[in-house]
Amino acid sequence: MVPRTLRTDIDRPTVILDVAARLVQRRGFNALSYADIAAEVGITKASLHYHFAGKADLGQALIVRYTQRFGAALQQIDDQYPDAYSRLQAYARIYELVLREGRFCLCGMLAAEYETLSQPMRDAVVAFFNLNHAWLTGVLEGGRIDGTLEYPPPGADVAQMVMSGLEGALLVARPFGDVGRFVASTHGLIEGLRKRTT
Repeated sequence: MVPRTLRTDIDRPTVILDVAARLVQRRGFNALSYADIAAEVGITKASLHYHFAGKADLGQALIVRYTQRFGAALQQIDDQYPDAYSRLQAYARIYELVLREGRFCLCGMLAAEYETLSQPMRDAVVAFFNLNHAWLTGVLEGGRIDGTLEYPPPGADVAQMVMSGLEGALLVARPFGDVGRFVASTHGLIEGLRKRTT
């Protein structure tokens, strides 16, 4: 839970980003207002503008931070899981956790609003998906080598399918508030890539 009263000035930008990210992941960027953020953080709108001059600046900072954190999570998966199949399972759990918290993938939400975003925000959203696509492609190609995955190449096409499948499963499960729908969809998606042993 993000604190409503700040302890120091040092953590103010971080708390602003925390609050803004949660609001965007639940409502969307276009529904985000500086008034809502300022009220929750316990500062004036003028103070908020001091840290993030405009909404587009705040949005770009949100995406950059989200992408960096996601990249760190992907590295952690690489470090913790030895094979491609278990890495895909761990990847899907990142999305599952977001849904369990009543949120949506930040960049998935922003992709739905893509045409209304500033160009720097658009570029940052694309960079997020490019990062995920490149990582998934590497995992999939590694899975063909380590013998845990089986699929018709190229891996880049399957990576796009996995990424789109997870984002779509989030979207469909969200109105129902049903994590089980997401889990069932993603389990089928990833299980379908698992190499069968005879």
